[in-house]
Amino acid sequence: MTIVQVINPATEQPVATVESTDLARTDAAIARSAEAAASWRAVAPGDRARLLRRFAAAVDADLEHLARLEVANSGHTIGNARWEAGNVRDVLDYCAGMPERLLGNQIPVPGGVDVTFCEPLGVVGVIVPWNFPMPIAGWGFAPALAAGNTVVLKPAELTPLTAIRLGELALEAGLPPDVFQVLPGKGSVVGQRFVTHPAVRKVVFTGSTEVGREIMAGCARQVKRVTLELGGKSANIVFADADLESAAATAPAGVFDNAGQDCCARSRILVQRSVFDTFLELLEPAVRAVRVGDPAEESTEMGPLISAEHRERVAGFVDSSTTVAYTGTNPSGPGFWYPPTVVLPGSASERIATEEIFGPIVALLPFEDEAEAIALANATEYGLSGSIWTRDVGRALRVSRAVEAGNLSVNSHASVRYWTPFGGFKQSGLGRELGPDAARAFTETKNVFIATE
Repeated sequence: MTIVQVINPATEQPVATVESTDLARTDAAIARSAEAAASWRAVAPGDRARLLRRFAAAVDADLEHLARLEVANSGHTIGNARWEAGNVRDVLDYCAGMPERLLGNQIPVPGGVDVTFCEPLGVVGVIVPWNFPMPIAGWGFAPALAAGNTVVLKPAELTPLTAIRLGELALEAGLPPDVFQVLPGKGSVVGQRFVTHPAVRKVVFTGSTEVGREIMAGCARQVKRVTLELGGKSANIVFADADLESAAATAPAGVFDNAGQDCCARSRILVQRSVFDTFLELLEPAVRAVRVGDPAEESTEMGPLISAEHRERVAGFVDSSTTVAYTGTNPSGPGFWYPPTVVLPGSASERIATEEIFGPIVALLPFEDEAEAIALANATEYGLSGSIWTRDVGRALRVSRAVEAGNLSVNSHASVRYWTPFGGFKQSGLGRELGPDAARAFTETKNVFIATE
């Protein structure tokens, strides 16, 4: 038995110990999940919907506890953590409407009647990252359960506490045993077994592109379905005709939220050259005003990085050759802190402007015209998100269609709404989560022809 110590990244102090699931227990859990799948898929759609609503109500009743748990476990600010717990509740409520709306088709054919059915896959394995442990878990398990699948979920090794609590709340809400199981443990053990076990018919993974490629390759050996939400190097494009004051004031939230540990972080700000210097001046007070500190405090806007190892990786992007325009502040003493940092790369091809940093560092780059802005935005292997700031509606539509990314916002940095689809282009992933068709991603289409002649 392996016991893992969970560390508070703001204090570097242990907050809990968690037993790591080994291979034998993983196999046993998958076997129980497969056995429960037949009875769960047979639950009437309306009854499955009621259970999901009860699950949502249980999350709502426990919202403050879940949020405080996330603050201690992940270093998220209390405001963010409340939103994240509320997002799990809202996604469950939204998905509770899906069991009764998984409609098939009646297709006109000669000689009979042809109908289609949306059949559940069976066991779904969900692998969750450490940067948003609660909402990303919900994006996977809620629609999978709604479609009639059973779920085994592996939280990140660094941040298992809220997932474990969600598993408890599911049982308290009345979900049958083994329909939703949480298996904390190593990715190389639990996550890898989701990939190789033949009873797991789909894997949902959010994490690095490197690991996502390995999971996709492993799933291909069994022709196993996969949804991947991977890395990002999103661009925040600011045109000269934009409301520069608003664009500058909101830019820090677009990249420094969750200390930049966000696949959707707008970690490149592309600014039209004619207003580049003005924007740089406007951005400085907004960056310096970001309140970095104790994530449990209501006024805190940015907390720590997740670990000492990750802080070292982020810091490695800035060296003596890096031009730093300015930085914000951060606490001294214990905690994995790194200040909000604005850098000016010498070219768009530098590592700091092309690689995902996953920390509070943003690169500012100039562009001349619309064509160059699009070229720079697309000059990355990623394509997850981004923002476009302009008062010209025609330009907003042209650039939105031309930028190779799955989730774009105009005069905004909002990437995620649970009632709209979410996912990436290129190396940012495969498939879509959330939105009205979320449950369909966890079904097979069955066609049935009934002869009438």
